[in-house]
Amino acid sequence: MNANPANIKVLISDLDGTLLNSEHQISDYTKTVFQQLHSENYLIIVATGRHHLDALPIVESLGCPVYLVTSNGARIHSPKKELLYSFDIKSEAIKSVLDLDIPSDFTTVLFKEKVWQTNKENKKLNSFQTVMNYPFEIVDFKLVTDFSAIKLFFTHNDHYKLVDLKDKIMENHSDEFHYAFSLPFCLEFMDKSVDKSVAISKILEMENYTFQESISFGDGFNDEKMLLSTQKGLIMSNAVESLKNKLPHLEVISSNDNDGVAKYLEETLLA
Repeated sequence: MNANPANIKVLISDLDGTLLNSEHQISDYTKTVFQQLHSENYLIIVATGRHHLDALPIVESLGCPVYLVTSNGARIHSPKKELLYSFDIKSEAIKSVLDLDIPSDFTTVLFKEKVWQTNKENKKLNSFQTVMNYPFEIVDFKLVTDFSAIKLFFTHNDHYKLVDLKDKIMENHSDEFHYAFSLPFCLEFMDKSVDKSVAISKILEMENYTFQESISFGDGFNDEKMLLSTQKGLIMSNAVESLKNKLPHLEVISSNDNDGVAKYLEETLLA
């Protein structure tokens, strides 16, 4: 389906694997394109699985105002960094998952407001933070008393072990959680009510726009509903093949390392 450029008023993009290159940076070219789009009065929304303290310095580097949806929809911040919406998973819901005795070869993370608690240091995860704005704390989850968190997260180098863990957790928790693989080695659990698309709909309502006036870009399964909701959803060529296969009607564009989002927007909206 081809979007009508004249109808597009809102630009929505994921961060990792989409707006960010493999070095977790936004290129100067992408910054220039987004600044030009802002000057032409497009509304810009960045929607990410990252925590807001982690994402804020990244979106600041764009050099233009953006709405920020973080933790897959559990937080919304305005272009002036005001918190507009927040939702946490209840402590007892997370405790019941961790009581399943998750094997120690998984890295387990609770994303809390000012710190992320984890069972062990994981250099691969640390590399995602270009600015250490959101510190981690190693804890023994058997000694933790308050498990309430924005998001529950697991990582493992073996994708199929994560799939098995997902099945084990969802067997008795499908009423409380939904899950997403933001990357093949990243398994995330959110409250059933939380999704990027739900948070984006709140912003669109505030700004008097609709999904039919929006275009979106993503590369992970946590982007799926967002990509399907907008007038046009675009998948990065570096996205996992299983996402492309699940959404075969969506156009695939150039990769994050080739500035796919900025090139597409420049060619279609700024040409």
